[in-house]
Amino acid sequence: MSKFNIKQHKNRIWLILNIIVTVIYLIWRIFYTIPIEFGWISLFAGISLIVVEVLGALEAGVHYFNMHKIESYPTPTVPLELYPDVDVYIATYSEPCELLFKTVNGCLHMDYPDKRKVHIYLCDDSRRLEVRKLAEEMGVNYIDREDNKGAKAGNLNHAMLVTSSPLIATFDADMIPTHDFLMKTVPYFVDIEIKNKTAKEKDKIKLGFVQTPQSFYNPDLFQFNLFSENRIPNEQDYFYKDIQVSRNKTNSVIYGGSNTLLSRAGLVDIGGFFTEAITEDFATGILLQKKGYVCYAINEVLASGLSPTDLKSLIQQRVRWARGVISTGRKLNIAFTSKLTFGQKINYLASVWYWYTPIKQFIYIMSPILFATFGYVVVKCTLIEVLIFWLPMYLVSNITLKMLSQNIRTKKWTTVYETLLFPFMIFPVLLETVGITLRKFKVTNKDKVENEKGKNGLYSIPFLVLIVLSVIGILNCIRFIFQSGSLNPIVVMFWLIANLFGLVMSIFFVQGRVFRRTRERVNVPIDCVIQDTFTQIICKTKDFSETGISVVLDKPIIIDDENDVDIELKTDRYYAKFRARIVHVGKIQGGWKYAFKITDMCDSYKDYLQIIYDRAPTLPVNLVNSLSSFDDLRLNITNRTAETFYENRRLPRIDMNINLTTKQGASIHILNFNYKFIAVNIAGKPRKMQLKLVDGLELDCKYERTIGGDIELYAVQNYNELHSDSETRQLLEEWIEGARNTKPEEEMLLDETKPTKADEIKEMDFV
Repeated sequence: MSKFNIKQHKNRIWLILNIIVTVIYLIWRIFYTIPIEFGWISLFAGISLIVVEVLGALEAGVHYFNMHKIESYPTPTVPLELYPDVDVYIATYSEPCELLFKTVNGCLHMDYPDKRKVHIYLCDDSRRLEVRKLAEEMGVNYIDREDNKGAKAGNLNHAMLVTSSPLIATFDADMIPTHDFLMKTVPYFVDIEIKNKTAKEKDKIKLGFVQTPQSFYNPDLFQFNLFSENRIPNEQDYFYKDIQVSRNKTNSVIYGGSNTLLSRAGLVDIGGFFTEAITEDFATGILLQKKGYVCYAINEVLASGLSPTDLKSLIQQRVRWARGVISTGRKLNIAFTSKLTFGQKINYLASVWYWYTPIKQFIYIMSPILFATFGYVVVKCTLIEVLIFWLPMYLVSNITLKMLSQNIRTKKWTTVYETLLFPFMIFPVLLETVGITLRKFKVTNKDKVENEKGKNGLYSIPFLVLIVLSVIGILNCIRFIFQSGSLNPIVVMFWLIANLFGLVMSIFFVQGRVFRRTRERVNVPIDCVIQDTFTQIICKTKDFSETGISVVLDKPIIIDDENDVDIELKTDRYYAKFRARIVHVGKIQGGWKYAFKITDMCDSYKDYLQIIYDRAPTLPVNLVNSLSSFDDLRLNITNRTAETFYENRRLPRIDMNINLTTKQGASIHILNFNYKFIAVNIAGKPRKMQLKLVDGLELDCKYERTIGGDIELYAVQNYNELHSDSETRQLLEEWIEGARNTKPEEEMLLDETKPTKADEIKEMDFV
């Protein structure tokens, strides 16, 4: 049996086990735990909890059933001459030209058998002269219109009126496609066309769209604000890489609005992009499937963009999604239409119900508080019953989610995400439910990074109130256990503590975190050549961004810190050469890190952007298993209380522990050396000294100052002479290699923020 079949078999077993224990649990809850005799408040709370548990179980059951056996569709191999014309729509309203430039640049670098068949359009719904000029300069088409009727959907429909290609690719303004986007999506349509030519009429397939994941090259707010950008995936990965692909089997894939290739014929068939909803993409996909079009989702990242970088924008985005999906479900009559299959209805109803999560989460948080803090019984049961019926369901559900989601999502992180957003979404969801619809919305801010630390105090209020109530409830449970000797409240206490974790993490989240970098960093090793005044260095990058790069060298090497250096980067597709200035050198585990700030891109900007963005993001794709909830809290507390320290060291400080005698006969002990300065212990503080290191290599040193205790700092006067001569330079490198203290040091983090004068002084004190 293949590994794939074994995995499917295990998934099926866990799915069946999860269904069994969940059904048993729900039967017990419905028939035996409703607190009928404890008053109307307890009765209302008890029934509310059962309702959300049942609906939540149904939603989870739909997802688990879909995910236990994924139907994937590998990219077909088709003749290159059959690739048709493609229109590429980049929808924009208020996004800056700098952002649009990167997206257009990515589109221009997309591969295609005949690139004359790829027609790129900037669809500008704000009629900006600077966007028109950008289109002209980059050699792409510009489309605008007289009004903004229908918002984004109207913008795209207008573009359809003035273009004609049979396939249409849609990208949001910030979504940068990889070079193989078209080569990985167009073949699906060509393959269907080939098969349809010989198929009977009833067997012909109409392909509506191919949806690829919406991926992000910057950490989302959950990753960033919780200091987790190196240990948890993007919050949207679970939807696009798991849930979306799992919906292939029921042909209920959701059109995400971007990173998608669509059939023009299909769009014409449904009257274009749906304009009567603020989630036009969700509605358009349903209309295509109602018309009998098959829609595919693939989990290969073929375009990446920007995730919201401030809490207000994140909330606005999620409120729009929630209200749009609920409204669309009502307008398109998902539950009762005859044009959707049973599987499609169930999946789309689950999609609508998902946006009622804020109400569900509020009930989950308030239920134990009502009992432990205010004394209202919500679930009538004993500890033994809980252990028999609830515990197996809880454990099996956790394991099933982790396995089926390929370790992208766990119950813990689902709870954190849902707790973070529920206070801000619960009222918009209720308003939309009763028909008070949001007709206009603000485009998600992707213009600039917002530093929110300390600015979101009001957002903390609901979490603080619930934390206080939860703590009171926990104390009451502890008091009752000691007074009565009964362990019955222990499950409620566990429930309160689990909720408390999500609430505390929410407080951390809304506190924000200072953005210290204006550009995101890509952690990828690629070939790099550095040429300075002295020498050429061939190495690999450690990371790079739009403003700088860093490399790691096995040993310390002198690189000119007073002048720009030439840097060349080369991949199998791109080459970039630019000028840069060294800004920091530090010893890290595994070598020495040299960081450079780009000063002049020369003529390599477009290729350099492709080196950065023509790839799947390097952020985590799976959860790190090693960290517990305690570690999550400790990590946030430690990082929020740690003092940030910046250094301005532009030369490697090489620790040494050797004794020498100067040419004047004085004994010295060398502590460290950085090519320009040397720190020593020496008696008498001579104004000048000469050190013969080896034959042919001497240092002429001049006293600078005392830097602490009996440590004296000397400047190397013949620095330029030493490094202008290759033989002397080689001798110096050999002497350093033999003299340096190789004990490990903690890694020092580089920040591209310019150090203050105080930082420079502190750095000089520790040459």
